[in-house]
This record gives sequence, C-alpha cells and structure tokens, in this order.
Amino acid sequence: MVSVHKGDWDKSRGPESNHEFNRAWLAAAQRILKPNGSIWVSGTAHVIHSVGFAMQQLGFKLLNDISWVKPNPPPNLSCRYFTHATETIIWAAKDKKSRHTFHYKLMKETNRGKQMKSVWEIRPPESWEKRHGKHPTQKPVALLERILLASTSEGDLVLDPFAGSSTTLLAAFRLRRNAVGCELDAEFLTLSVRRLCSNLVQLEISVACLHFSVDPPRNPMDRSCSGRSSDRSAPCSGRGPSRASFHEGAPSSVCEGGDFFSNITSRANATKHTICMSPQLQLVQQERRFYFVGRAKREILFTVLADSLDEARQKFRNAGNSDSDALFIIKTETEIYIA
Repeated sequence: MVSVHKGDWDKSRGPESNHEFNRAWLAAAQRILKPNGSIWVSGTAHVIHSVGFAMQQLGFKLLNDISWVKPNPPPNLSCRYFTHATETIIWAAKDKKSRHTFHYKLMKETNRGKQMKSVWEIRPPESWEKRHGKHPTQKPVALLERILLASTSEGDLVLDPFAGSSTTLLAAFRLRRNAVGCELDAEFLTLSVRRLCSNLVQLEISVACLHFSVDPPRNPMDRSCSGRSSDRSAPCSGRGPSRASFHEGAPSSVCEGGDFFSNITSRANATKHTICMSPQLQLVQQERRFYFVGRAKREILFTVLADSLDEARQKFRNAGNSDSDALFIIKTETEIYIA
C-alpha cells in the first residue's frame, strides 16, 4: 500500500488558503525571474488548477501544459477512481512581453526527428536515484533534464524554491547550468547534500608512479576501469604508467566547504580494506593528501600533504587562497606495500 501522507507541508489548509499561498510564492518567483525567463510547476489535480489560475491572475504567459505519463503507476486500492497515472506540468513565461528560450531543434532531435508533443512518457525515479534516501514527491532526473534542455542554456541560473531531494539542482549541474535551491526540512537538506556530493564529485586522483629496485609482482592487482561495471559516482581512467601505479576512482572522504563532513567510499577502497595483508609485506610509502576542489569550477585548485585538515586548510590560505574558494576538500590516505 502506498501512503498518501507526505508530510505536514503537503496538508491542505483549505481551497482559499492554498490558493493564497500559491499566488504569494508565484508572485515572489515572478519578481526575480529574468525578463525572458520561464517557470515550470508540476502538480496533481489537487493543486495544479490553483497554480494555473494564480499564474493568469499575475500576468504570466502560459506556454504549455505538459502531461507527464507514468508507465507503471501505483494501483488505486479503493477501486473507486481511475488509477492516477499522470501529473500536469505548467510551463509559463514571465509575462506577455517575454521572449522565452525554447530549443525546438534539440527537442525534435530527441524525439527522433518529429515535433515533440506535450505528452511525455517518462518512468518514475530509478533505484540509483534513491540510493541516498527517498523524497515522497521525488521527480526523475530524466524529466528535469528534458525541461532544462528545452528551456535553458549552458551557464543559465536555475532556481528551485522547493528543492526537496534536489533533483532540479542535480540535473542542472549535470547539464552545466548554475542552480540554487531552497528547502526548509533538515532531513531533505541532508539527503540533498549526500546526493549531490556522490553524483558531482567525480575526480580522478592518481598516486605518483614509484619505481623500485626489485621487480613488481607478475600479476599485480588491476585497479583500472577494465573489467569494472559502470558506476555513475566513480569514473576513472587507465592513464599513466602501469608499473607501481595506483588509481582511485573516488575519494575515501569528502568535506564540504564549511564544517560538514561526509564519508564516501569507492569500490577500490572497499577492495583495499578487505584484502588480508601478509606480515611479510614491506610498507614503502604512506601519505595523507588533501585536494581542494573549486567552488566556481569543479576542478582541483590545490593539493597538499598534511597531517590534519586544519594544517591543510592553513597551507591553502598561505598559498593565497580563501576558504570560500573551495567547495569540497577531499582527503586520501595511501599506503603502498611491496611483496
């Protein structure tokens, strides 16, 4: 049985109060929307008609109402209604003077050379989209990516005033848009941070090649991508020397720019910790390295060897950087043994 109780935020305050709330937040959104910007609002029959009416009252220019069709919706257990298999998404421009963005050719190409209709059949969120937690009204990434591809361009700023699990932000970042989200629920904020960190921090960190006076084992462990199944959160490559080199597809831990700390473990690390080390193995190198990832561009700005996070951050500042320059700090601990 599927619960219809999503939270106190989803409870009706009555038609008049609901409409007053919709009109208030839509007016705020319209105020900050750029002259040629557009807005998308999704909802079921309980709220979407109020949203459409409020848009008309405020002078938005209604562009389309999209019917999102869910191929495998949850069954209607009361057997007194048709199964709820659609949601309506209203697309509107700021006002009648707006020259909104619409990438018609791209949508036509996506639809195999035919004009895309306003009926979209897209599956609900897949399992990988919920691996960090679930939101009761979570939308599929594919739906948000289509919306953003149709009506925005690279570098545009996207705002989601009801971020939830941050699917909008995730889709925007994947498509090289900037994004801002607002969310009041601490549980959903935590979910969003975990989800965004896992999907967006995709960095390859390679330990420098070390050469020894003895020959390496004939069949060293393969730590490259060959033979590995695809993993959205841990891409890596086989670049670099094959002798005495080590590649990690993802960091062992990630720090957000402030005091937030989240552990993310890669398959390579999981494998490393489950290997039974022989007492005859000789430790030849041990290091703790910190990588500072930029806030504006998700690339490594600074890397340093340090014993602690505080020491690494101090060296980052001494190099002429500001704490606000870094969005993430990635710490790797490496031990290299010779058999």
